[in-house]
Amino acid sequence: MASDTFRNPFRPGAGHAPPYLAGRSQEQEEIRVLLRQKEITKNVVMTGLRGVGKTVLLDAFKPIAQEMGWLWATNDVGEATSETEEMLATRILTDIAIVTSALVVKETRQIGFGFARQDRVITQPLNYDVLRDFYERTPGLVSDKLKACLEFVWNVLPQGAISGLVFAYDEAQNFADHAEDKQYPLALLLDVFQSIQKRGIPFMLVLTGLPTLPPRLVESRTFAERMFHTIFLKRLDDADAREAIVRPIDEADCPFEFDDNVVKRIVQISGGYPYFIQFICKEVFDAWITKVGQGEYPRVPEAAIIRKLDADFFHGRWARATDRQRDLLQVIATLPNAELEFSVQEVVEESRQSLFKPFNQSHVSKMLKELADAGLVYRNRWGKYSLAVPLMSQFIQRQTQIAANLKLREGAPARYQ
Repeated sequence: MASDTFRNPFRPGAGHAPPYLAGRSQEQEEIRVLLRQKEITKNVVMTGLRGVGKTVLLDAFKPIAQEMGWLWATNDVGEATSETEEMLATRILTDIAIVTSALVVKETRQIGFGFARQDRVITQPLNYDVLRDFYERTPGLVSDKLKACLEFVWNVLPQGAISGLVFAYDEAQNFADHAEDKQYPLALLLDVFQSIQKRGIPFMLVLTGLPTLPPRLVESRTFAERMFHTIFLKRLDDADAREAIVRPIDEADCPFEFDDNVVKRIVQISGGYPYFIQFICKEVFDAWITKVGQGEYPRVPEAAIIRKLDADFFHGRWARATDRQRDLLQVIATLPNAELEFSVQEVVEESRQSLFKPFNQSHVSKMLKELADAGLVYRNRWGKYSLAVPLMSQFIQRQTQIAANLKLREGAPARYQ
């Protein structure tokens, strides 16, 4: 049977590379241009909603950089990384060591006393122990130590053979300063890299994260606005979304293909978000491969796929909100611009139409801040808000309908008119 011999080409997952990377050629050209800088005046911030393909594209940047002669140090930013300045320094030294441990450092030391003194050349790999020792022996603040260590690394690298070193950090929205603890790791990161770049050292930052990242950088250091080139990833247009669906099937020599109506429906349901395309295509493919093997004409199990998507992707985020916060999100979901951006006043006015107990402006402002802390919305620089999860408004509307149906069955009054 076909299902026994053919492997599903679609791979939904957190940061899993799709079988075909569609619609990101412009962003790849942008990174090529930035990597041609002789002196680093622009670093990179790549941002966008979850599911838009930031991690995948970051991984795609790596071979481009390596082909252009750059070393590539990368890691995910956990909350622990940004707790203290020392922990950030440890993170950077560790990431450098991963790419430099195969290199050898030569150091000349004098031994003996008086007329018997001799020079002795010591060679050792540029591993974490060497970097940590150099860091600890450097006097000054954490920033002084880190700047000196980065300069030391550049001086011992084979500069004629490499173009520079990229520090690529995913989930960089987790970088933060903690004024209450007098710890400023994000400010430290920006200060250190601005300083070494002014000295002509080609070490570049590539930061990837949610849309909360760019304003957080500027809040930490105002010069960050001039320090970074921002790439905002959007959902794929219909033509690129179609390529993301069709090309993997064609190239994998599948035992069947999706007809035009199926492709159009997948594009519509997914909203053009790469993760949703992979998720839906995998589910459709798994359902079809069995039917084809049994000689049946397959159909798209749309309702089942949406239920599974709700359970796998949306419910965990929905669970972070309190009942009253969910009321607010339900109001937002009814706005015609819910998937774009909205203002506090728009939410207030809609709540007067939708709720028995509407929100006032101060309540909305306070709760939007709480929802931003929970990762459900974010505030942009124009004083408006957006949902931080793609297609979240459609999920919320489905939950509203489910709750209303349940209350009707139980004989309870609905909360919404």
